[in-house]
Amino acid sequence: MSRLVATFFYVGLLPRAPGTWGSLAALPCAYILHLLGGFSLLALATLALAALGFWAAGAETRAGGDPDPGEIVVDEVVGQWIALLPLSAGLWLAGAAPQVFPWPGWVGAFVMFRLFDIWKPWPVSWADGLHGATGIMLDDILAGVMAAVVVALAAALAHGVLM
Repeated sequence: MSRLVATFFYVGLLPRAPGTWGSLAALPCAYILHLLGGFSLLALATLALAALGFWAAGAETRAGGDPDPGEIVVDEVVGQWIALLPLSAGLWLAGAAPQVFPWPGWVGAFVMFRLFDIWKPWPVSWADGLHGATGIMLDDILAGVMAAVVVALAAALAHGVLM
């Protein structure tokens, strides 16, 4: 079960760039969660998957070896969902129909999350240096938070809130 969660239903086993595959797999899942329950469901699912991710990453790395195996992508899914939360929240607050999930928002969230996850500015780099499940999960959570801030600021600019 930990392998299923850690690899996000084996997406992490796809060849080349498993983190990008994990982030891409997160997008339609976030859309479905938003459709089914709006911001509330996406936020709760993000928290639940983060908790499961800490458990699964710990279970998968307990035996030793690689401290951050590439096939563990649950951290990317959680980080990507965090990056999408401002978009989901904005739609929910505006009373928009659940199926409205504009592409500039999710594309921006994807690009910003991948940028922060790969570039690893501080504090992402600090978290990446931690050991075990904490290091695996926390760096992507922080990258997701940083991407979420950029998404929220971009949305505020695009919709004239900061003008």
